[in-house]
Amino acid sequence: MASRLNPYISFDGDARQAMEFYEEVFGGTLALNTFGESGAPGGPEADKIMHGMLETPSGFTLMCADTPPGMDHTPGTNFSVSLSGDDDAELRGYWEKLSVGGTVVVPLDKQMWGDVFGMCTDRFGIPWMVNISEAQG
Repeated sequence: MASRLNPYISFDGDARQAMEFYEEVFGGTLALNTFGESGAPGGPEADKIMHGMLETPSGFTLMCADTPPGMDHTPGTNFSVSLSGDDDAELRGYWEKLSVGGTVVVPLDKQMWGDVFGMCTDRFGIPWMVNISEAQG
């Protein structure tokens, strides 16, 4: 899989409705995974979206999540730029460069869904997410 760069939007509990709307607007294939399906089946957020992805016929990719409890949701700053793919060396290289002089919010490390993931804000204040999946093959 080639690496991809796309927007990642955080919602205040209405990610499902928003992504279903964007699916109507742009068409494509929508995949939604809840917090319950991803390791928190009994919590109050079990039905909220942990990760959503819309891939459109025009080649657009839009990702999203509901903001987890304890994290701030501020409209206007509720986005990140997502880098994802399976090229470990390439994506780690981007991570190293993006995080220099910035702030690491989530260290680049193995996560409960099995991928290596990290979040940082670069020195210009832009939030980034890097997700490295295992190479397909």
